[in-house]
Amino acid sequence: MVRPLALVTGASSGIGLALAHLCAEHGHDLLIAADQPRELDRAAEVLRNHGVGVTALCLDLATPAGVAQLADACAERPVELLLANAGHGLGGAFAEQEFAAARHVIDTNVTGTLELIHRLLPRMRQASRGRILITGSIAGVTPGAFQAVYHGSKAFIDSFAYALRNELKDSGISVTVLMPGPTDTEFFERAGLQDTRVNHGDKDDPAAVARAGFEAMMEGDARVVTGLKNKVQVATAGVTPPSVLAEANRKLNQPQGAGRGSR
Repeated sequence: MVRPLALVTGASSGIGLALAHLCAEHGHDLLIAADQPRELDRAAEVLRNHGVGVTALCLDLATPAGVAQLADACAERPVELLLANAGHGLGGAFAEQEFAAARHVIDTNVTGTLELIHRLLPRMRQASRGRILITGSIAGVTPGAFQAVYHGSKAFIDSFAYALRNELKDSGISVTVLMPGPTDTEFFERAGLQDTRVNHGDKDDPAAVARAGFEAMMEGDARVVTGLKNKVQVATAGVTPPSVLAEANRKLNQPQGAGRGSR
């Protein structure tokens, strides 16, 4: 028996690893990818305990070569579940950041995600079936001072997911956007946000976030916002002036050791 294939990016830890576990529990072989080799190897070893096939590729989805390597790895098998979860953050004032770091966030969160989906869609459309889960964020509904590039990238992704869903509505392929809030993962450390109020505040359990996203994907829902507090934030963002939202995010994201300037 040939199992269906699930492809999960950003699968070495956090939400991505939890999503991979759920795919395996539902009988899918796994193709997982991440840019952290040791964590990825450990994740693959644990995931094999489900009794499914697991292929792990350490690559950088911010590069065309990384995207091509991942797409080529499943060229012989149709992808039934595509969970585009890879993403990076970047804290601090935009004017003080190395632009290469900002570009890497955009190329991971936006360009690499879109290129991977674009490469895999023709085979999914030919099969007239498949489910796509894109990890966006509630960050996409607010201008994120001191996380400007990350929030901007997630605004793009949230919008793109809705548009793609509409384009594919008669194709047999569903598109769901997962919009979590702050989650207890390595995101804050990797983004340089350790000394911030958002890092020291309440965070959601990545396993619970992943389960909500997985279930919404399997139901074919358009989106899922995880957590009551996050649902309220998304609802109020639509009626709050952007300047007020940006100031609120400044208080959350600005390093606590910094003054009114940048980090």
